[in-house]
Amino acid sequence: MTEVFKEQILRLLNRPDYTPRKISAVAKSLGVTDKTYIDFRVALKQLDRQNKVDLSGRILSLPSMPERVTGTFRGNPKGFGFVIPDSPNADGDLFIPPGYAADLITGDKVIARSFKKGFRQGRARYEGIILEITERADKQIVGTLKRITGDWIVIPDGKRVTTRVVVDDVTAKGAAEDDKVVVEIITYPSDGQMARGVITEVLGEAGLYEAETLSVCRQFHLPDAFPRSCTEQARAASEGFDPTSAAGRADVTADTIITIDPPDAKDFDDAISLKKTKDGNWILGVHIADVSTFIPMDSPLDKEAQDRGNSTYLPKKVVPMLPEILSNGICSLQPGQLRFAKTAYITYDKKGHVLGTEFANSLIKSKARLTYTQADDILHGKAADFPGDVVALIKDMDTLARAIENRRIRNGMLHLDLLETELIYDDDGKVIDAELADDCYPHTIIEMFMVEANEAAASLLDRFTVPFMRRVHPDPELKSLKQLHGFVKICGYKIPRTLDRKVIQDLLESVKGTQHSFAVNRFILRSLQRAEYAPLHIGHFALASGHYCHFTSPIRRYADLLIHRLLQCYVQGNLNKIGLEEVLPDTHLNEIGKHITFTEQNSADAERDLKSALILQMLSERIGEELNCVVSGLTSFGIFVQCQKFGIEGLIDFGDLGMDEWKYNDKAQAVVGVHSGKSVHLGQPMKVKIAAVNVPSRQLNLAPSEPLVNARTRFNSVKGRKKAKKSKYRRRKLRQK
Repeated sequence: MTEVFKEQILRLLNRPDYTPRKISAVAKSLGVTDKTYIDFRVALKQLDRQNKVDLSGRILSLPSMPERVTGTFRGNPKGFGFVIPDSPNADGDLFIPPGYAADLITGDKVIARSFKKGFRQGRARYEGIILEITERADKQIVGTLKRITGDWIVIPDGKRVTTRVVVDDVTAKGAAEDDKVVVEIITYPSDGQMARGVITEVLGEAGLYEAETLSVCRQFHLPDAFPRSCTEQARAASEGFDPTSAAGRADVTADTIITIDPPDAKDFDDAISLKKTKDGNWILGVHIADVSTFIPMDSPLDKEAQDRGNSTYLPKKVVPMLPEILSNGICSLQPGQLRFAKTAYITYDKKGHVLGTEFANSLIKSKARLTYTQADDILHGKAADFPGDVVALIKDMDTLARAIENRRIRNGMLHLDLLETELIYDDDGKVIDAELADDCYPHTIIEMFMVEANEAAASLLDRFTVPFMRRVHPDPELKSLKQLHGFVKICGYKIPRTLDRKVIQDLLESVKGTQHSFAVNRFILRSLQRAEYAPLHIGHFALASGHYCHFTSPIRRYADLLIHRLLQCYVQGNLNKIGLEEVLPDTHLNEIGKHITFTEQNSADAERDLKSALILQMLSERIGEELNCVVSGLTSFGIFVQCQKFGIEGLIDFGDLGMDEWKYNDKAQAVVGVHSGKSVHLGQPMKVKIAAVNVPSRQLNLAPSEPLVNARTRFNSVKGRKKAKKSKYRRRKLRQK
């Protein structure tokens, strides 16, 4: 546990809004208990001896920027870059100025020397030079082939890599201009010369769905086909599946059980049943596909699933964690089919309070497969096409879910109103439009039931004090909450300085339906830390849950598969025994947690990147069209605005705002015109027009439909007239000289 704490302490301190913290606050954030406090103190002392943290009384801080920094280089298209240190420090990443990063590409492992360059906002500012490249980054780059001044150049896709690569024999692979290609670097950039490489794969014409999808899969290293050993294991499991020999399983095939999923779903891993008892209580059955029955620990499929971490859901494509013969076959809870499940039975009173839980292995048969829209139709009286018992079940589910939701909200659960976008395609698979995703109440029904089942599984395992993979969501940092308080104040809302869940809940309710709703919800999201997988007993802030894990999606998440193996031990009655192979030590769980947290984020980044590429491809044919946006970010060089319809962000340069000198005011969270006094704030609605689109670089340039300042308004303000008078006086004095 000591090694786990050491890593988590460094991760907790190493944040963009770093500030020294009290040891007691760190212990609270990491869920340190009386039982684990000694391990926590040992971890602190070891980190202090290793000069990775500074202990001063009751305060814990990171050391200052060292003179010699080892880390990973991240480049910027403008020529500069940063070294992300391997060991975190109080001063953050090391800036590498233009001219000192020409030989590097993003991902290179380097050693740099740092130099203090003064102070900024109360913190020391450092710059560095590269002393040595210890390890080169991935040799493969994915990009678009272009003919520029006689040379064939591969321009990298996305924002991860910025290094352009010269290629020589493009005919060897039959590549043509504007093709998406994979190029392998032969010689790295040096002495002002560009990197050179050879094309190893042609993905297709840029702008076409297949080529763009393959490009993202290669960029984010998403896996291809399963190894032969995995497909053979999956085929053997499928052929050997005999639902009639379900010894030791509760046969609940006579119960009314249904699934509710999106219309394009194929892997149904959760189903619901619900009964009302004579005394008016509810017994909710959450039936989850029993994937662990078909995937023994340390088998080829187990190792492959752990490596993949999760399924990746791209627009119109799924990169599955398990072979489809399992995920869409014998593990999928398809209607009318006998399936193995692990079932959580949770008993509630009329107000949605939990009275008891139990887990069992079960044999189920789903009676109906509904979409969210169909379930919503039933709730609104359009039930003629559905069996009576299914209609009754949906209505009972609605009643219980609302009671659970009300109880969880009273306990502090946060619900952010974040709009999601669904793409609309033509017959050729090209994106032609987008619309807001459906958010009808059946989505919340299933969400509430899944959260309850996840919480029930974690609570059970905590009673047995076994280490397990938790889904943790740390409390937000104090500095982030202060920034949120300042932003909300600018928006015109008064809230207490101490922001707890109740205050945030009240804030979300007060902005609902207003022009500030999107901006405030988004700012709150950015103020919260990311949820992750770890064995630490931290709890889940947003769900207001002290015990939480993932149990309900073992077809698409490896974390859930780990929980299922522990529940199998419980069902067999040996969870309290020592030496179980299924119980992994904390250090092993910590490593798995880091990995599957990374794969989860990598999948989300890949999905976001492909959506951006497809939307930008569409917008590139609509130059000059207007978009309704909201100001989402402010910088010293321009402002970012978010188009809610398309779910994409674009940049407005200061020069396009209007005839003025624009300055970013951090304290006011605004960009202000020096002469006119005009200002642009976060969350401000703005109508813009599309100025330029660069699909490979994922860049969208916008401009206000009407300039915020013209020559007349610039000099109508008091400040503008004073500036103009001073300028006129200076010109007259110069002429006199």
